Amino acid sequence: MGNARKVALTALERCRRGGAWSDAVLDGLIKQENLDRRDAALATRLCYGVTQNMLLCDFCVDSFSKQKSSRLEPKLLDILRLSVYQILFMDKIPDMAAVNEGVDLAKKAGLSRASGMVNAVLRRVSENKAELMSVSGKKGMERLSILYSHPLWLVEMFAERFGYEQTEKLLKANNSEVPITAQVNVLKANTLELAEKLEADLHPWLSDTLVLNSMASILDSGALEDGLLYIQDAAAKLAVAAASPAEGMRILDACAAPGGKSFTAAMLTGNKAEIISCDIHEKKLSRVEKGAERLGITCIKTLAMDARVQEESFLNSFDIVIADVPCSGFGVIRKKPDIRYKSPEDIAGLPEIQLDILKNLSAYVKPGGILMYLTCTLLNSENKDVVNTFLADNKDFYAEEFALPFSGTKTENGMVTLLPHIHGTDGFFICRIRRR
Repeated sequence: MGNARKVALTALERCRRGGAWSDAVLDGLIKQENLDRRDAALATRLCYGVTQNMLLCDFCVDSFSKQKSSRLEPKLLDILRLSVYQILFMDKIPDMAAVNEGVDLAKKAGLSRASGMVNAVLRRVSENKAELMSVSGKKGMERLSILYSHPLWLVEMFAERFGYEQTEKLLKANNSEVPITAQVNVLKANTLELAEKLEADLHPWLSDTLVLNSMASILDSGALEDGLLYIQDAAAKLAVAAASPAEGMRILDACAAPGGKSFTAAMLTGNKAEIISCDIHEKKLSRVEKGAERLGITCIKTLAMDARVQEESFLNSFDIVIADVPCSGFGVIRKKPDIRYKSPEDIAGLPEIQLDILKNLSAYVKPGGILMYLTCTLLNSENKDVVNTFLADNKDFYAEEFALPFSGTKTENGMVTLLPHIHGTDGFFICRIRRR
């Protein structure tokens, strides 16, 4: 437990100071400290848990600290957040153990002068847990912002689109545990046999897709290493399937790394298509190449390419072009909790980039071909607004309806947004565009 807490605290500090993503920092620290699987899982839960609930933890500190959280020494605040999270959310850890460990961490961090304050605040948090968890005294959007630890501006944007009730369900889903979704490599494995071997559930509405509660069964079985499956959310697979890829087609995956959509296109065409997988970062393409080799896919070729710069040899030459463009990522908050803390300034320039990519890639589509515009965000400014601007300026393209494999949701003008709390997937925007 001590090592796990140490790793979690170090990860929180590095993310705060360097703006790093918690998953990358944790991976390096876990290897550095040589944590076993159990301690690694605990360190990950602590770090992700604090990140998921940071505003709520700060609200708890502010409720009992004479000095507000925003004015506390940053490392002291990290220690308080870590301890508050354990008190609020980790029932298997006695509250007093979390209090004592918090005091001990403060002393070891050279903050002995603040140990009394840490002890007093954490004890009060423990004594008032139920009231704090209900965010007593706060109402409306402010309550949602604190309770689910999403910036107020983002909560307001979600509420404007989805309404208060659906927004609360979305925020709650963003803080919930994420099931592992894996795609069966039908070139090597039988779906039913693999599901039985891994004790996995079949996905409720997507074929050759398995749902697991953890990575342990996959790692222990060797199925991942042997190329019998690959990790991919159901929304991403559906986005490729919506393009109706078929044997013999020429397909461009323009923003491909790490390769999941290219792999799915290969599966859906029986490894009998020509698939060009591109990314602006040449180093990332090695992941696509290694993944294809592991899966036994032979129809994928990689190419380093800037999706905003025209490649003349690609003009009018693809049956399907997949544009999974860079975006704010607000649809994958439940997997990457840090993303929620992006500011409006961080994402302000994205629609211009997305539109540039869409315009450039459209020239690569054959007459009669399909252009898929995809994002993992939920903001209209990056989704339908970009598509509508493109279509208004490019009359030889039109959004085309497509079938969905579940009831209760329909495409609207060739577009659909999948939501974690409704569809059980990442938040994902899909638009199918046809060239006349």
